[in-house]
Amino acid sequence: MAVLEQSQIRLSGTARTKEEAIAEAADILVAAGAVLPSYLDYMRLREEAVSTYMGNFLAIPHGTNEGKDTILDSALSFVRYDEPLDWGGEEVRFVVGIAGKEGGHMEILTKIAIVFSDEDEVARLLDADSPEAVLDILGDINE
Repeated sequence: MAVLEQSQIRLSGTARTKEEAIAEAADILVAAGAVLPSYLDYMRLREEAVSTYMGNFLAIPHGTNEGKDTILDSALSFVRYDEPLDWGGEEVRFVVGIAGKEGGHMEILTKIAIVFSDEDEVARLLDADSPEAVLDILGDINE
């Protein structure tokens, strides 16, 4: 299974707060069969301990190590917001939820960070008009 499928991409998220956005990211991971519903609790704990804001409008909520038993498979959720969310004083337009089975999240995090470190790629993601376009930009995330 690819870590990011079209069904896990939302181009207009409905959350208006950081807490709602973390839940929205978790719901997609649950629907994909990647995590148990209780994974959300571990995502919230991680965010309380340290912000998952990464820069360039990106936050990457993910669970704590204590929540690893709630991960069934490595997967991502990708949600873009039309209006920026307040993420501890930072503007976030992209929330990429991560579930990494057996330490797989570090490689996924690295690939996401590389794309989002390039402002041209971030602009392309802001303009993407379909899940397919997002997958094209995040191309090697599934390799």
